[in-house]
Amino acid sequence: MRRLKVFIACSLDGYIADDNESLDFLNCVHDEEEDYGYSSFYDKVDTVLIGRKTYDTLMSFGLPFAHEGKETYVFTRKPKDENRFAKFITDNPVEFVKALKKIPGGLIYCDGGGTIVTQLVTAKLVDEIVVSIVPRLLGKGTRLFQENMAGELPLYLVSSKSFPSGLVQLKYRSSPIVAP
Repeated sequence: MRRLKVFIACSLDGYIADDNESLDFLNCVHDEEEDYGYSSFYDKVDTVLIGRKTYDTLMSFGLPFAHEGKETYVFTRKPKDENRFAKFITDNPVEFVKALKKIPGGLIYCDGGGTIVTQLVTAKLVDEIVVSIVPRLLGKGTRLFQENMAGELPLYLVSSKSFPSGLVQLKYRSSPIVAP
């Protein structure tokens, strides 16, 4: 069965965007020489899942589409025609991912936003979460994990690493690591 991972950055107080839906706070840890393990992770990905607001934010940067060459699904409530970058789907994210995980393929990457991440984590479909904590307090904005999460979910620490920029990266699994 395919694995689903979340690889995401948030402020120390748990926001993935500020109250203006801006990601500018991430610039404080930007380093041309350091990608925080993203490239080696992303090389294993063949499918990307994102919410519509995340897609719109990516497109607003005026840069080449970040997930070009990957099978990309955008969850939306309002149907939109597919384009060369993504397939827009109105399917229930939980049911869609359950089916997707059964189809042979590589790693599935959930690139946000908070609503999609929360739904998939709550449904226990996420196998690993890599959270890069950015040394900023935003106070308000878009939370990584929405308030409607259904109950407590135990996670198991795989690793933690700190970087000179002040970023701290935590890697968790959704199930215990059992030694062979």
